Amino acid sequence: MTEKHTEQYEVVVVGGGAAGLSAALVLGRARRRTLVVDAGEPRNAPAAHMQGYLSRDGMPPAEFLAVGREEIARYGVELVRDRAVDVTCGEDFALALASGRHVHARRLVIATGLKDELPEVPGVAERFGKDVLHCPYCHGWEVRDQAFGVLATTLQSVHQALMVSQWSKDVTFFLHEVAESALSDDDLRRLAAAGVKVVPGAVAGLVIEDDRLTGVRLSDGTTHAREVLFVAPRAVPQTGLLEKLGAELHETPFGAYPVVDPTGLTSVPGVWAVGNAMGYSEQVVNAAAGGYRAGAFINGELLFTDLDDTPPGARGTARPTTTDPQPSDDPMRQ
Repeated sequence: MTEKHTEQYEVVVVGGGAAGLSAALVLGRARRRTLVVDAGEPRNAPAAHMQGYLSRDGMPPAEFLAVGREEIARYGVELVRDRAVDVTCGEDFALALASGRHVHARRLVIATGLKDELPEVPGVAERFGKDVLHCPYCHGWEVRDQAFGVLATTLQSVHQALMVSQWSKDVTFFLHEVAESALSDDDLRRLAAAGVKVVPGAVAGLVIEDDRLTGVRLSDGTTHAREVLFVAPRAVPQTGLLEKLGAELHETPFGAYPVVDPTGLTSVPGVWAVGNAMGYSEQVVNAAAGGYRAGAFINGELLFTDLDDTPPGARGTARPTTTDPQPSDDPMRQ
């Protein structure tokens, strides 16, 4: 029988996106022994660029993450390409990784994000992140003044159709899975005021020519010339670890997310949720800010916990749990 090898950390961060890396950066600079477990499945992987992040506007997401990994490595933070598959809570938190590795932590940061489930319309998945888009704040400027389509999957899609009209005055709203009778008088009034054309009927597929979207085809065979199609993916929060720990969740129109305080602390003492793990609308800049806030709070909370548990005069100047980091050429060291 193989003996389990366990390792002790002060903080384990599960998820290596903007939120998780930001938390790890703060913790590393605070000289906390920190591990980041990253499955390598960022939500924004289909996008060629990320937008709206001051000083990083237009930067490719993969480049942003690579720079973040290099930065945390400078402070001795360990990052492994692995997946946390189980977690239990006793005196500390015990995590089992897919590789067979077992680690323990005094505090946990859950930054596992969410997954987008796209409408099952032929062509949508293949064009997602190119000319099939979901967020006007992320992509609206780049496709401004083109012929937009909006694919309705729920009544929430009305809001999306109204929002994208800020970036183009040529917007067609394809009702698809929404009955025209379901639209309220206010919906119809606002759509008319925004100049949005409403088209009933199911969408059968997209028309692609020379590797670009040129139209939307309905089930009755008619085609509407469009250059961009906005869709609203179904958000699937990755809350498996939080559920195993018994964290309280609350339902939203975009899925069930953990109940958190302003720092990201969940209902489970010692467990923080950041980024899209705690809410649907956390853009990269918001996620990074949330990770920073959680990291700073965790460091302070650990500090005062240790001070309160230490007899007077027993605390020395040395920090046995950390050493000054040495430069590493491989931020993905195992």
